[in-house]
Amino acid sequence: MDNLLDGYRRFRSEAWPERKALFEKLAARGQRPQTLVIACSDSRVDPTMIFDAGPGELFVVRNVANLVPPYSPPDHAHHGTSAAIEFAVRVLEVKQIVVLGHALCGGAGALIDGAPAAAKDFLADWINIGAPARDIALNLSEDPNERRKIVEYQCVKLSLRNLQTFPWIKERLEDGRLVLEGAYFAVATGVLERLRADGTFGAA
Repeated sequence: MDNLLDGYRRFRSEAWPERKALFEKLAARGQRPQTLVIACSDSRVDPTMIFDAGPGELFVVRNVANLVPPYSPPDHAHHGTSAAIEFAVRVLEVKQIVVLGHALCGGAGALIDGAPAAAKDFLADWINIGAPARDIALNLSEDPNERRKIVEYQCVKLSLRNLQTFPWIKERLEDGRLVLEGAYFAVATGVLERLRADGTFGAA
């Protein structure tokens, strides 16, 4: 905790004075982000840093492998990712949703190799959402590194497809109130790729 408190003190002494007026404005009027980013929980992939965004600009949802489950009618299960998406779309009325995948994704690796033995309670079931992405990769390549990258790309595409199973997202896509985008970040090089209309990823 000490290192976190050290960081907080630097924030209060260095960043806060410059951004005090912004935070006061955000506190007074509430948040009005235009973009929902669905990203991986990986500590190396920070959407606000990658997109150089300030406070109040992005509504960010992070989970293992940046997965979006298909729409599931309300039940007694806990739907954390779906709840955050619903809040961003129906309450905050964001204008775009960006699914951000990345290289070296541990969730993508677990899809191919299986969940680690120490993380079977929840992780194994969660990453199974990405089974269609894994199956595509296994059919396309026998090279382990290439398979993993294919899974990483395909998880972005899968999440974008699953977003369209939410009726209130589909409605907004059809009437132009909302757009969906896919992106992929290479941790080692810092290069961002964007999903293009032809289904390939290319430099943003």
